[in-house]
Amino acid sequence: MAASLPDGILLGMGNPLLDLQAQVEKDFLDKWGLKENDAILCDDKHVAMFEELAKSYKVEYIPGGATQNSLRVCQWMLNAPNKTTFFGAIGDDSYGKLLSEKAREAGVNVQYQVTDGIKTGTCAALINGVHRSLCAHLAAANTFKHDHIKKEENWALVKKAQYYYSAGFFLTVCPEAVVTVASEMKDRNRPVLINLAAPFIPQFFWEPLSKAIYYADYVFGNEDEAAAYAKAAGLETTDLKEIAKHLAGVDKANKERKRVVIFTQGADPVLVVSLDGVTEVAVDRLPKEKIVDTNAAGDAFVGGFLSQFIQGKGDIECVKAGNYAASEIIQQHGCTFPSKCNFH
Repeated sequence: MAASLPDGILLGMGNPLLDLQAQVEKDFLDKWGLKENDAILCDDKHVAMFEELAKSYKVEYIPGGATQNSLRVCQWMLNAPNKTTFFGAIGDDSYGKLLSEKAREAGVNVQYQVTDGIKTGTCAALINGVHRSLCAHLAAANTFKHDHIKKEENWALVKKAQYYYSAGFFLTVCPEAVVTVASEMKDRNRPVLINLAAPFIPQFFWEPLSKAIYYADYVFGNEDEAAAYAKAAGLETTDLKEIAKHLAGVDKANKERKRVVIFTQGADPVLVVSLDGVTEVAVDRLPKEKIVDTNAAGDAFVGGFLSQFIQGKGDIECVKAGNYAASEIIQQHGCTFPSKCNFH
């Protein structure tokens, strides 16, 4: 089935980053003001942290960036190359070449904007036990220009796409591009899927997030992101189902499609919520000793979901595929996966 899908059926836009992954102690996180299971944009004080990492820790270099991770996992699940297209910005350097190589190897058709004189973005993925803390230095990823999607050859890829996904992180870079593509999808009644991505997105980027949600037919998030959304929206509740119902009912551009909100909560059931009601999908718990690290579990969940969604499967089946992908990825370091996908 997957092989017969048209090339470029799914389009993603985001920040392509190279993950510098290392096992660290809690003291290291405290020293640099980082929290477990959080994701932030780094500021000037973290520059020295990257230096200390490279000098004193064993660092693995793994392709990252939330949306790009999801597309790589989606491709792995499909086992048929070039079903996905990705836009983002990299530097003209060895990290950029490595990212491009790894993404293409995974079957993603990456159409990067290459920015001279600025380094490819990196993300410190700091693993402490089963927890992960992400600190992103966007660098070149932050230079993405709206003009890139409007280039004739790139706009042709937008027109070709039938599904569009972007994690909220890209709203800090080029919200205009997100809205342009989402609006194009809406005009063709094609699904737009977005992700709250991290607590700081609703906290500090409320306006661009609200615009993206207006176009969104599907919104993904985890329990911490949902709580941050509720707080930013001025909701009086901390109940995940109530937050999801509120989000499902927020005004939307495409009235032909109802909005579906999907909240993951670690090993607890996934909530699938629309104005029609709430469904809970159980997660198969992995024994603790099998969990290597939880970095990219959320990205993998979305990748698994998308792999079935673009084949026209129902939401619950897509969620089960998401759970499968997430459980495979947390048994590996970073967003890497076994050579063979056994999902049926």
